Amino acid sequence: ATPQLAGRRFYHDKVLDHYSRPRNPGSMDKKDPAVGTGLVGAPACGDVMKLQIRVDESTGTITDAKFKTFGCGSAIASSSYLTELVKGMRLEDASKIRNVDISKELCLPPVKLHCSMLAEDAIKAAIADYHGKNPKAKITDLAGTAKTIRETMQQAA
Repeated sequence: ATPQLAGRRFYHDKVLDHYSRPRNPGSMDKKDPAVGTGLVGAPACGDVMKLQIRVDESTGTITDAKFKTFGCGSAIASSSYLTELVKGMRLEDASKIRNVDISKELCLPPVKLHCSMLAEDAIKAAIADYHGKNPKAKITDLAGTAKTIRETMQQAA
């Protein structure tokens, strides 16, 4: 696949595909105990990403994922790809997703790596939210840098 000219910037075909035909857009009921919600943002560029996961409590497996992202094509593509990636994953495995996994798959240029970082932060925040609602669920390795939108905004102030 080759980059396509969009405006004055090149976007890889994979980014254009996820941007023009996003997978799993939408929302879930954040009050549902089986749903974990991650809301993260990047004040520098204005991107905001909400990722929600539905978890099968008996297996610890993500059965569904939805996103709403306000941002550039790379941010939307990162969210869309992430929802496809995590479906069917156990929480332990999803907590190990790194931004490089996303950026390599989408062929993001260095200037857009923050978009894949938002996606990494969003999945970690969603998993943390799920565990907050379900304290008896096994805690996974959340050694990443997930932050809520409130924490991100406070740091920017």
